[in-house]
Amino acid sequence: MAGRRAEAETFTARMKKRIHRVRIGLRKSGVDYFRGDGSDWVALAGLLLTIPVITFFTIVNNVWFSPSALVLPIVAGGLLLRPSSLLGLYAASAAALIVESVQLGPYTEGPSRVTPGVVLVVAACGFFGLIIAQFRSRVGVPWRGGGTMLFDLRERIRVQSKLPKLPRGWHREMALRPAGGQSFSGDFVVAARTNGGRTLEVVLTDVSGKGMDAGSRALLLSGAFGGLLGSLPPHAFLTAANGYLLRQDWDEGFATSIHLVLDLETGDYELFTAGHPPGLQLSSGSGRWEEKAAEGPLLGVYDGAQFDPVKGSLRPGDVLMLFTDGLVETSDRDISEGIDRLTGEADRYVAGGFHGAAWHLIEAVAKDVNDDRALLLICREASAGA
Repeated sequence: MAGRRAEAETFTARMKKRIHRVRIGLRKSGVDYFRGDGSDWVALAGLLLTIPVITFFTIVNNVWFSPSALVLPIVAGGLLLRPSSLLGLYAASAAALIVESVQLGPYTEGPSRVTPGVVLVVAACGFFGLIIAQFRSRVGVPWRGGGTMLFDLRERIRVQSKLPKLPRGWHREMALRPAGGQSFSGDFVVAARTNGGRTLEVVLTDVSGKGMDAGSRALLLSGAFGGLLGSLPPHAFLTAANGYLLRQDWDEGFATSIHLVLDLETGDYELFTAGHPPGLQLSSGSGRWEEKAAEGPLLGVYDGAQFDPVKGSLRPGDVLMLFTDGLVETSDRDISEGIDRLTGEADRYVAGGFHGAAWHLIEAVAKDVNDDRALLLICREASAGA
């Protein structure tokens, strides 16, 4: 026992413990820093060291190293530092400009001196850097985590919009195109298998606005709707969703939605609509598309709204298509014309099947439309039992 204690107290063992503590401390500081919770002294120290280096090279060779190079640590400081630390960096930069001005001589002797223009450029960069730092401090999201947070939000919307797997004899697919090629959309889908997996419930929603402006509200609503779906009877879902939107009291608080309740064994379904474009059903027998329009007002407009369903049945070979208005309605084209164009393009896939058709239909019908577009296809394979 004494031998083990003596071995643990040797110089090598003590050094290993100290190195381990330092490594753990540095790792924790690094994690806190990149989360925005830790001190920014490391970044401040590094930027403060660059100022005398830039000053030295400017004095030695002011042709290749201009006095305006001091904007580099100032811009970096606006992205990395807190406002209080940024003021210390600005003080050091101002001192460096004074030293350069004294060493290089009056600005009248050449353009590579510290001219009033150089001072204005450095001061302007410092001013805008301070505004950015104060904004980040008020929001509470550091620049290091801002991009990660946006990426995480986008991925959450994408995961929540994934459709569940369907039993053999069924095919489903969805395509979503945000406005302007952005990563965020005001259109979203939530779906779940309920009733022991026998029933498929899908809700396609179009939030007011488009692209990034509607993305945050779409994320909030997709989480809320995902929690409601399957927890309430189908006829009560849109009523609860309407009440939820009314409680948010948003300036742009309305949304349209369509709720499909499909029995995967019989093919019977109910379609509830809240101010949304109608669904379209392709009958394999006649080869024609039929509109499935239910009654219901916009979500978030008034309390006590009623949502009455339209009923139908998907037989083998039938297809049900749900979409948002961005796919069929534009400023120079009404919704009926857009639906005709959509069904005309969809007819090309009847013979070969609709696998992979959703994305191509959006490309063919509304490729350059500056609005969010979403298309959902539910197909009952022709080989499925009646």
